Amino acid sequence: MKHLSLEDIHRKAAQIKLLLLDVDGVMTDGRLYFSNDGQEMKTFNTLDGHGIKMLRRYGVEVGIITGRTSQLVAKRAADLGISLLIQGREDKFTALEEMRATFPCELDQIAFMGDDYPDLTVMCRVGLALTVQNGHPAVVERAHWQSTARGGEGAVREACDLIMQAQGSYDAALQAYLRTQPHA
Repeated sequence: MKHLSLEDIHRKAAQIKLLLLDVDGVMTDGRLYFSNDGQEMKTFNTLDGHGIKMLRRYGVEVGIITGRTSQLVAKRAADLGISLLIQGREDKFTALEEMRATFPCELDQIAFMGDDYPDLTVMCRVGLALTVQNGHPAVVERAHWQSTARGGEGAVREACDLIMQAQGSYDAALQAYLRTQPHA
């Protein structure tokens, strides 16, 4: 992919109606944790979660396409109000096409944030390809934009902020938290 100027990235981000996310390495730090009895554990970042909620509040839908299947991901998606969820799919572009049947939009209105080879099938076809600071070099090379944060450490929040800034909703979201009650 051609590396874009910040102005071109903002132009693309202004058109986004759907942000899709990989999980391991994007919403999490990419490490797989298992207890002695085989229970899987994942760590999610609250900054990412709040960014997702704000982005959705301002009209951009968020979905998840992941190669692994996990009840923890289903719970996190439900906690964030994400209903567009496809798990256990290595062919992520086919999963995206299935998702578009539920949430119709053009490919150039979709952003996808990934970190490794399986994500490239979607990243190379959508309007805005995003990756994390510690994404695989082949993914970084093909992304339009790269976060300064590592996966699971606020990278998704950076992507949400980028889209909101481009769409003009970032300042309104911030102002809602800066309003204070008059002193008595």
